[in-house]
Amino acid sequence: MPVASPTQRSTHPQLPAGFRFGTSTAAYQIEGAADEDGRGPSIWDTFCAEPGRIADGSSGAVACDHYHRYAEDVALMRRLGAGGYRFSLSWSRIQPTGSGPANPEGLDFYDRLLDCLLEAGVEPMATLYHWDLPQPLEDEGGWLNRDTVDRFADLAALVGERFADRVAHWIPVNEPNVAMMLGYGTGEHAPGWRLLFDALPVAHHLLLAHGRAAIALRAAGATSIGCANNHAPMWPASDDAADVGATKLFDALWNGMYVEPMLLGRYPVDLAPLMEDLVADGDLATIRQPLDFYGMNYYNPMRVAAAPEGAEMPFEFRELLGYPTTERGWPIVPDALREYLITMRARYRAALPPMVITESGCAYSTGPDDHGVVDDQARIDYLDAHLRAVATAIQRGVDVRGFYAWSLLDNFEWAEGLTQRYGLVHVDFETLARTPKRSFQWYADVIAAQPQHAG
Repeated sequence: MPVASPTQRSTHPQLPAGFRFGTSTAAYQIEGAADEDGRGPSIWDTFCAEPGRIADGSSGAVACDHYHRYAEDVALMRRLGAGGYRFSLSWSRIQPTGSGPANPEGLDFYDRLLDCLLEAGVEPMATLYHWDLPQPLEDEGGWLNRDTVDRFADLAALVGERFADRVAHWIPVNEPNVAMMLGYGTGEHAPGWRLLFDALPVAHHLLLAHGRAAIALRAAGATSIGCANNHAPMWPASDDAADVGATKLFDALWNGMYVEPMLLGRYPVDLAPLMEDLVADGDLATIRQPLDFYGMNYYNPMRVAAAPEGAEMPFEFRELLGYPTTERGWPIVPDALREYLITMRARYRAALPPMVITESGCAYSTGPDDHGVVDDQARIDYLDAHLRAVATAIQRGVDVRGFYAWSLLDNFEWAEGLTQRYGLVHVDFETLARTPKRSFQWYADVIAAQPQHAG
């Protein structure tokens, strides 16, 4: 592990002793091996096969080939010195049809990965659902079908029994708001439905799946269960009452609809009338399971305006001016992360468990130069500023326990295909060669400079 000099220490963000630094990935984005060892098709395999769905026509069929190269990738984690690794389990690899007996070869892969991580001193954080629903379940209605919640609870019991002895932290569902809104609301992600407000049952079923999985995991011996909710500060486009009202509504749909049921056992007051026909007796108590940590995925604020009369939806999005952007076009506003963390603490107080930033990162396409160096200074600047924002929030009294950078590797970035690179490690998608970027070494230096590493 790199050892920072005292001079270097003073130039890096400083987090409290015991703060956990990690990296994040997702199964469909890195594993590849789509047709190997009994894995069944997922909604993303189907979606990628439909012309025009993916920006560059690519898919996750090979991705980073992590399925075969996991030992090399874990060796990179050891070199990085990060104490945590957040990854997801491929439901289609474990249960090819989404139900029934487990696929032994799928379970064996995650056995090998977990043992390799632990040998490297890296603490596993496993996500059960990172958007790759088995296609046979989608054929039965997917997350519009309440029966899918039962299938997910079965999956949680199965993997809990197998892996709870080695997985330190569990996240049942990654970003249920994104899965609902982009997958079923606007159709930009798999399975590609464009249902608009008729997608609301998906939100309830994903929340219910979160609760049912948490119960099953605890029964199997899991001791640390959280979430990974995507949160974005919502800023009105103007002070006009229509813009403020549209912003309040979208804030409830994007943020409140997930945090309030999980922490308070209720839907936001503005949305409750839309949800009441979906909520059966006991559902909200099931969703409100005790959480050991509250995971927040953060990328950027959104600027919201009222849509013109007659529009499909009552809100629309405006460019956030005056801020630099990533290559994805997303504004870089680290201070909004600090502000949101402080707001979460003020709003939810005793109901809010310790927080973890379960994802944050940026897209820049910088590749190796003639000397093989990937000089991604823009990513260093992004991570530095966001870690400092977290440090400031902690100084203001917010209990934040960790930061997981998205992502360890350049990977298949959903509808953007292979066109957006978020990794600390560059992946040549032709040769699959890994090249740690300058940001990788910077992150290693930051970790080494923290109090628990100080000599």
